[in-house]
Amino acid sequence: MSSYQFDLLGGLHFAPALLAMFFGAFVLFRKKGGPIHIKAGYAYSAMMLLLNVSALLIYKLFGKFGPFHIAAVISLVTLLGGLIPAYLRKPKHNWLEFHYEFMNWSVIGLYAAFWSETFSRFFRFAGFWVLVATATAITVAVGAYLLKSRKKKILEKYQSLASD
Repeated sequence: MSSYQFDLLGGLHFAPALLAMFFGAFVLFRKKGGPIHIKAGYAYSAMMLLLNVSALLIYKLFGKFGPFHIAAVISLVTLLGGLIPAYLRKPKHNWLEFHYEFMNWSVIGLYAAFWSETFSRFFRFAGFWVLVATATAITVAVGAYLLKSRKKKILEKYQSLASD
């Protein structure tokens, strides 16, 4: 692959990542269930699909399928695990919980990747994998705490959507 193709692929990875970060945070911190939530959620999902497809095409770092490709597959699973139940409204009695859990983990994973990338690029005095693991662990711990601490309140507040 030429450097132009890598630059193009990098841009097709970077731009959707920034947009997904914006839409993901927007959806998490705004009112749920209305048309704005749904449109922003679809925008987030589209950006995540582009981001993950581009991630699966990037082989520059390792030259083969590696740990970041596995992370992209996990990211796709969390995204689909949140989209499909909301779209189909199934399983009937707990699709909202599936949507909440998987979409939150999708956003947490996105931010974990962001912080891992940021720390590994700007704090090169420490080891690459130490920075990636530390940034990921901190982001996942904070995200898990926020997800779990808000879950009951959010699900109770929007339970009426689940029965529509």
